[in-house]
Amino acid sequence: MTVRDRGVAVIGNGPVGQTTALLLARRGVPVVLLDGRPERDPTGSKAICQQRDVLDVWEVVGAGHRIAEEGVTWTTARTFHRDRELFSLTLEDAGSPAFPPFVNISQARVEEVLDERIAADPLITVRWGHRVVDVDQSDDAVVLTTATGARVVADYAVACTGARCDALRQVLGVRFDGHSFDDRFLICDIWADLPDWATERRFYFDPEWNPGRQVLIHPCPGSTFRIDWQVPADYDLAEEERSGVLDARVRAIVGAGTDYEIRWKSVYRFHARVADRFRVGRVLLAGDAAHLMSPFGARGLNSGVADAENAAWKLAYVLRGWAPPSLLDTYHDERHAAAVENLDVTTATMNFLVPHDDRGHARRLAVLEGAATDPALRARVDSGRFAEPFWYVTSPLTTPDDSRPFTGRPPKGRVPAPAPGVLVPDVPVTAPGATRLRQLAREGCCVLAGPGVDAHGALPRVPAGPVRAVSLPEIDPEGRVAAALGVRPGELWVLRPDAYVAGIVTDPAELPTVLRRAVGDAAPRRDQIMGRPSTAG
Repeated sequence: MTVRDRGVAVIGNGPVGQTTALLLARRGVPVVLLDGRPERDPTGSKAICQQRDVLDVWEVVGAGHRIAEEGVTWTTARTFHRDRELFSLTLEDAGSPAFPPFVNISQARVEEVLDERIAADPLITVRWGHRVVDVDQSDDAVVLTTATGARVVADYAVACTGARCDALRQVLGVRFDGHSFDDRFLICDIWADLPDWATERRFYFDPEWNPGRQVLIHPCPGSTFRIDWQVPADYDLAEEERSGVLDARVRAIVGAGTDYEIRWKSVYRFHARVADRFRVGRVLLAGDAAHLMSPFGARGLNSGVADAENAAWKLAYVLRGWAPPSLLDTYHDERHAAAVENLDVTTATMNFLVPHDDRGHARRLAVLEGAATDPALRARVDSGRFAEPFWYVTSPLTTPDDSRPFTGRPPKGRVPAPAPGVLVPDVPVTAPGATRLRQLAREGCCVLAGPGVDAHGALPRVPAGPVRAVSLPEIDPEGRVAAALGVRPGELWVLRPDAYVAGIVTDPAELPTVLRRAVGDAAPRRDQIMGRPSTAG
């Protein structure tokens, strides 16, 4: 049987696939969401740390605040060596964000909330039991064949099939280069009454109850804690359960007299791998299908949601005629670079956690023993750099500003200064249909005009897709947006549909060039030029 589905086929009904589907439907694109499983499996916490910029994305589809309210908020990360606290890190706010830096909630619960949003959207069709085994492409369609012989035909497809995606990557001819780490990690969801630990993340180097290795503890809703123990390559979970060693592991943390219950447990081997291509014709790869990394710093699911947003707005712009198909090439440019950055960061963490030789162990021990008193050594302790939005400063879609040079990866816990290629800080605004700057930006391309600049007067010369022009004094009379961005007199700031800064100009005549570049040099269409708020999105 062959079914022709207009729009996009999303392969994989996990949170990355769900987010992709919801964002596409939000922009008017029909979606068929395929998954090989017969139904959802809600077992285990899996990815638990949802970063504030990801919550922003989920808020666009009506789920962000609900997920945040159900989750556990934490802003402090404590790091210990053995039984001594080395330091704590309080995460920085950029602008006046709507969400805390991180909210801990199980992936299973996130999936349930997103399922409810999908069920309410008539543009999304969900088909369980559709495991895609083959992909054929033509000039105007992609044909997906399932294990049962069903064929689904769509304009484009996004593969969000998770880590176990080898067969599909092979069909697409995609390499998945990288390596795997020998040490394993035992992961348990544990219910216990530990009120002092309920709002902070704790990382232990070489505690006496896991000598020579590490332990990470995260609070979750309902007095549940996610505990990750680094264990050797030959670790045997069944033997530990039989012998009582697993119980001793848990009691070393929760206390001998504390009741507890293990609600889920698993053993993972971590990987550092990235696909050589994120676009293969009419198929895009996203999430773990495109990249795998260790979870320290919570960069897995969070980067996958960033993939989803990047893919969704570009597919929507192409399908709605607002951009040329070549815009999709920039999906690889931007998200492959983000994956490489994430792998750089997480591999450095793993190398610190699991040194390769005796000299590496000795160096790490010296750093840890001195970090409690030496700030220079403290900066070298690596228990995971927390997830952060990538910066598209070298993207083909970004118009650089020489007066705002990018100085590279910012210090831990900080974000880059606003500039072309950087995600705009979130600040409250007062505008028709929007109460926050990122909400305003995500309706389409957005032009922000500083004091004394007539943005609306510039719009007749703007040949790009849905564009909204706003005066900063009108939407923010107190000047919070201008202060957060660092707006200079006479500037026009151009924001992309994913709230990244595309460029900054002082001459309105330069706006068409910046806007065309921001959407892949789309050809001008008169009916796309708007002088009032866009209804797109």
